[in-house]
Amino acid sequence: MTLTGLITRYVRKNWRPYFLAALMLASVSALTVFIPRHVGRIVDGLSAGRLDGIALIGQLGWLMLAGILIYFLRVAWRLQLFAASYRLGAELRTRLYARLCLQGPHFFHQRGTGDLMALATNDIDAVEMASGEAMLAGFDGTLTLIMVVAMMTLGIDWRLALAALLPFPFMAFAFWRISSHIHQASRDSLERFGKLNDHVQETLSGVRTLRALGLEARSAARLAELAESAASASLRAQRWEAAFEPAVGITLVSATVLTLALGGTLVWQGVLTIGALTAFSMYLGQLIWPMFAAGWVLSLMERGRAAWGRLQPTLDTALSIDDNGTRAERPVGAFRLEGVSFSYPGHQALALAGIDVHLLPGHTLGVVGPTGSGKSTLLRLILRQYAVNEGRIAWGAHALTDYTMDTLRQAISWVPQEPFLFSASVAENIGLARENATLAEIENAAALACIDQDIARMPQGYDTPVGEKGVSLSGGQRQRVAIARALLAQASLLLLDDALSAVDTQTETSILQHLQELRKASRDQTTVIVSHRLSAVMDAEHILVLKEGRIVEQGDHASLIALGGWYAAQWRYQQLQASLDAD
Repeated sequence: MTLTGLITRYVRKNWRPYFLAALMLASVSALTVFIPRHVGRIVDGLSAGRLDGIALIGQLGWLMLAGILIYFLRVAWRLQLFAASYRLGAELRTRLYARLCLQGPHFFHQRGTGDLMALATNDIDAVEMASGEAMLAGFDGTLTLIMVVAMMTLGIDWRLALAALLPFPFMAFAFWRISSHIHQASRDSLERFGKLNDHVQETLSGVRTLRALGLEARSAARLAELAESAASASLRAQRWEAAFEPAVGITLVSATVLTLALGGTLVWQGVLTIGALTAFSMYLGQLIWPMFAAGWVLSLMERGRAAWGRLQPTLDTALSIDDNGTRAERPVGAFRLEGVSFSYPGHQALALAGIDVHLLPGHTLGVVGPTGSGKSTLLRLILRQYAVNEGRIAWGAHALTDYTMDTLRQAISWVPQEPFLFSASVAENIGLARENATLAEIENAAALACIDQDIARMPQGYDTPVGEKGVSLSGGQRQRVAIARALLAQASLLLLDDALSAVDTQTETSILQHLQELRKASRDQTTVIVSHRLSAVMDAEHILVLKEGRIVEQGDHASLIALGGWYAAQWRYQQLQASLDAD
């Protein structure tokens, strides 16, 4: 869909404010055209001695009334028109946000966060301006032009009108050339602003790393380079926009010279009155706005086209994972992976190959293995962040793809290795899992995650702000807050992706005991624990050992120790390390 198509569809859907604004603009144009004609009559009346003091005051009163009406009508149409264009901006931002929320990790690996933020701000602002300011200027300028030219041609003298309009084709050609340059310059400006946003976002997210490595000066230099690039692109667009005014000025001066030359001759010959020439000159002055409006409309539309050209592909990008499921009931039953194989988009090597797992309700599955063996990938497939290439993942009697994404998200709680906390209080971060959770329920979840004592020592307890991304908390505290949030959700499937890596072994043992007690109490919560620490999975009913995306060992803790493979060797190493640390 083109920008014109988008605006046309929106105007049809929201015709009332645009119709009212157009009606008021038409009234303003009619009143504006009335003023020069009325002034001409006053001049002719004064020249002929037909107007005395009282009559003159009355005629001037009509001019004052027209000016007052124009003022209030201009305020009213602005309220109508801009309110409608702002609603389009809000609608586009809502669509963009909803689309981004549905995209999977692969999409965000290809797009920078800063550039996406630029789409939601600068680009949508440009589209919004095209649907508001451009619509206003286009309609008002066109209507004023038609009415003024009609009055000049039919109301005064067609020969003067023809002479005055002779330079206008040259202005139209200049506008066409200028607008093509504005489109390219505007697109370049928006893209460079997106790159600048990307750099600022990355810098603020990694400010600790930059300081630790002493890279502040290099980052600042890069920022200055990007800022200068964005500024020069914006300046280039503004420079081309500034070219509209000279084109208008040259056209108007040429039209004025032709008008005065021909008009003076007609007055000298007695064909035209001085009042009529005065009125015509005022009409010629009123053509300034339609000419400027044409340039303004072209500028706004080209900016809007450039912005929409960047925004539309994002809105139309196919979802990484199709949400075509129809089942909305909560999944129950065993969890199965049947011959699952998967490779990441753009990679030929398999991240997982031939994975078969059968996990009964209420049981725990442990997943261990060397770094890069596919442990986290397995959880991403369960979460439907990616689609399997071969095989099938099922929950109960149905495949995961049969369920809606909303249903799966309500049934699964996930604690990633690097949990994300929002800029809110501790209680609010934990309570995100359940909208109407009470403080007692939040405190109980915190106790199960062994974070309650840490919270008690915080300045404001559960009301303590954690800062952006939980910056005021340690890594272990962030993990435990995330675990508390997951436990509060009381989901059927709990996924822990190395979520205990930043806590000490004693705290890990306590959390795992609490999880075991919860499973025994509920009998229906299934848990998948991915961990580098084998102590975190030793009590699991079934343990998988992955290597290069394949299952190389499986069984319970005792059978894997007896097998004497990777698991047994790693267990002995970790036990020895734990004993040395204890000494």
